[in-house]
Amino acid sequence: MTRTPTRTAVTKLSLRGRRRVHPAWWVAGVAFLALFGAAGFRGAPGALMMPLHEEFDWSMGEISLAVSVNLILYGLVAPFAAALMDRFGIRTVVATALSLVAVGAGASVFMTASWHLLIFWGVLIGGGTGSMALVLAATIADRWFTTRRGLVMGVLTAGQATGQLLILPPVAAISEGLGWRPASLIIGGVALAVIPLAVWVLRDHPSDRGVLPYGANPATYVAPAAVGGAVAGSAMKRAVDGLRFAARHRAFWALAIAFAVCGMTTNGLIGVHFIPSAHDHGMPAATAAGLLAAAGVFDILGTVASGWLTDRFDPRKLLAIYYTFRGVSLLLLPVLLSNVVHVSMIVFIVIYGLDWVATVPPTAALCRSIFKERSTIVFGWVFAAHQIGAALAALGGGVVRDVFGEYTYAWWGGAATCALAAVLSIRTRQTGRPGPERPQHRGESPAAAAEPVKSVD
Repeated sequence: MTRTPTRTAVTKLSLRGRRRVHPAWWVAGVAFLALFGAAGFRGAPGALMMPLHEEFDWSMGEISLAVSVNLILYGLVAPFAAALMDRFGIRTVVATALSLVAVGAGASVFMTASWHLLIFWGVLIGGGTGSMALVLAATIADRWFTTRRGLVMGVLTAGQATGQLLILPPVAAISEGLGWRPASLIIGGVALAVIPLAVWVLRDHPSDRGVLPYGANPATYVAPAAVGGAVAGSAMKRAVDGLRFAARHRAFWALAIAFAVCGMTTNGLIGVHFIPSAHDHGMPAATAAGLLAAAGVFDILGTVASGWLTDRFDPRKLLAIYYTFRGVSLLLLPVLLSNVVHVSMIVFIVIYGLDWVATVPPTAALCRSIFKERSTIVFGWVFAAHQIGAALAALGGGVVRDVFGEYTYAWWGGAATCALAAVLSIRTRQTGRPGPERPQHRGESPAAAAEPVKSVD
């Protein structure tokens, strides 16, 4: 249980906190590495599918099923990860999550049956990376910063979003040069290497390092109340109650289905099946992985620009535009793929990269506008829908490849779902412009500040 410092202790903490580099930045840096690595570990199977298919003769559907389990757990664990961090602490949760990833990646070299893939890649790596999803970024930003929270959240989100793309080229290169087993062992080794750094640097609260949160005013700062098992239990209850509340509103289903399409057409289709599809057209896996890494770079630009646009324009219209561009891109992808990289493929990568998670800021803004004080919890479940959609597309893409021998119908199916998402987005009822969350009161934990106080009809 975390201790609550007294006012005198807070004053002492402020004096000790006058250092050249505030510990909050070191904590944020390690959190960035954990988020970047978690996303990369989760996305790595996309570069290893063809080697597994060729060695074991497992169907793409069987392999995709394991990836689907991975994606589902990555999303469903997220709404409850904050409760685990409240109960056991950030260090313990992150270290345990990295251990699960290391065990899953390392033990996979001994696989002999496709169900082993479900356990190692699906359950262990999916559950481990899900415990280090966006909720870790939000927890670090809320606890360790009182200013620059938006900057910190944006940087950590970018790390989470691009890690799954930027790690693909080295994994694909190692897989092609040395085999998929060394690639898996390196993933496990990297996860293990981060654990001592996480244990050494990460702490639950600034007071554990003898400082105030970054940017806190010593004269007005009020330390949050202690967090223990009861709060963790109530957080779990709020997560479930938030889903029950949101499920009664059509706007939630519109947002959830549209965001599920986002997951289908990014993590599910492109993230998992772009490299195998390019391989079918004669393109080396390392080259295809490099294209996805380039999309990750443009993803950072697109996310920042989308946030700027969301503050100035109707988020519903932005989402409709994003999904329309994405749908047209998928519709054209079958004719763009070839054994070499043409200018048209580079244009596709640029557009898709800019659009990759550009949907996040307007979707979050609509959640805040419609669900007010419950928006944080509701967005957590909308994100879970994103990962469920990704899982369905990962499995469906593999089945399409097995049945038809190519991915064309998978890309066209993704384009059709984008059209549906565009319509749902533009028709989502908005009850007002996004506003700030209810302020945190004296002695109240950050999680309790998100407690809903009124319903939305």
